[in-house]
Amino acid sequence: MNLLDERANELSESRNSLAERLLDEGLRTERHPLIAFRTGGSGLRRPALVGTRLYVWQVIDTLREGGNSVQAAADYLGLTDQQVRAAIEYYADFTDEVDHHRSEQAEFEQRERERFERAQRVLG
Repeated sequence: MNLLDERANELSESRNSLAERLLDEGLRTERHPLIAFRTGGSGLRRPALVGTRLYVWQVIDTLREGGNSVQAAADYLGLTDQQVRAAIEYYADFTDEVDHHRSEQAEFEQRERERFERAQRVLG
C-alpha cells in the first residue's frame, strides 16, 4: 500500500478525493505561500496563516471590524502587515469559499452552544 492509499484509508476518504483535495490545496499554497490548510475543531480543513492559529476568515473579520486598516488588524492580532495582506490576497481569490467557512463556523459554534446548554439543563 502506498502513502496516498494509507492516508485515504486513515481519513475514510477515497483515494481520488484525497488526491484531488491535496492537489488543490498544494496549488493554492503555491500561489499563496503564507497560507496553509488546517483541520479545525469542526473537523473541516480551512485556510489559515502559516505560523499562527488564525484562519483567513478571522483575519478578514478583524480587518473589517478595524475599518479595513491593515495596520490596525496587524496590531490587534499580533501579525505583520505582510501576513494580513496575505490573508486579504487569499480572500480576494476565494471570497465565496472563505465566507462559506465563516458561516459554517458560526453554525458549528451555535450547535455546540446548544449542546452545552442541554447538558447544563440535565445537571440542573
